[in-house]
Amino acid sequence: MTKPTLIPLLNLAPVVPVVVIERVADAVPLARALVDGGLPLIEVTLRTAAALDALRAIAAEVEGAVAGAGTVTSPAQMEDAIDAGASFLVSPGVTPDLLAAFRGSPVPVMAGCATPSEAMRLAEAEFEVLKFFPAEVAGGVAALKAFAGPFPELKFCPTGGISPANVADYLALPNVVAVGGSWVAPQSLIRSGDFARIRALAGEASRLNNTSAVA
Repeated sequence: MTKPTLIPLLNLAPVVPVVVIERVADAVPLARALVDGGLPLIEVTLRTAAALDALRAIAAEVEGAVAGAGTVTSPAQMEDAIDAGASFLVSPGVTPDLLAAFRGSPVPVMAGCATPSEAMRLAEAEFEVLKFFPAEVAGGVAALKAFAGPFPELKFCPTGGISPANVADYLALPNVVAVGGSWVAPQSLIRSGDFARIRALAGEASRLNNTSAVA
């Protein structure tokens, strides 16, 4: 399978903000705060009615933002996200139908896994980076260390339960290219419109040391 490459995008910053946008009006100021803070790669989860319009607004109006769609669980969602301007796609897992659709995606895809068997199937499908989800529930840092033995060629972007308390442990792993996290743009700050605080949190996250960024 030949797909657009994901590595250059994940090398933009050590943290990919995973955001849930409930109001389209929040999309542009939120994205600008994240970009200004040094986190240009933004995963807009398809969990709300506003998500696609929010993605469309960010892609059209925020210079420097690389907006993608997260929580993609069906071929129809994939098509809608690409139509809305998504620069990349992220799924929590794959079904046979979704995997078949991903094969023809014109944008990079990061498919999710939680077990060695799932990782092997995605490796066979030639995904270059896998989303490890839900990271903390699925074994966290210890699990990814164990994966490195039988799967030395695989790279991961763990998401789920990652916070300032454990992010450095994940980024220190040789098989972790970046991490996904919601702590840089929590719902409470988005709802209150405190984009200055989000910008500050993004700035802190952008300065984290990722020793395993891939050229």
